[in-house]
Amino acid sequence: MISVSLFLNSETKEIAAGDVIFSAGQPGRTMYVVIEGEVDIWLGPVFAETVVEGGIFGEMALIDNHVRSADAIARTECKLISVDQEQFRTLIREEPSFALQVMGIMAERLRRANARIIES
Repeated sequence: MISVSLFLNSETKEIAAGDVIFSAGQPGRTMYVVIEGEVDIWLGPVFAETVVEGGIFGEMALIDNHVRSADAIARTECKLISVDQEQFRTLIREEPSFALQVMGIMAERLRRANARIIES
């Protein structure tokens, strides 16, 4: 989980349940931090995970500058904070623990994906 305290002074964006936050193939210019609610991540027709409070999604596009690889859809009403490329890089520079948190989340996602492949 990301330390939400890093974003205390940030503006939140309210999203209604069922709203598409982004779709695969779109340019990725921001990542999101879930302050309240749940967001489902879909890889085409395959459900990948639900991101809950303190979780992040959309970070890959800020790291590798590629288009979105998944769809993000609000499962419930949500409050999100968007973090653009400049903010992302500033956080990494000024709060090294943030970079470690992001890497930890990505490593855990990769481990879960690997486990699903092995189980198939």
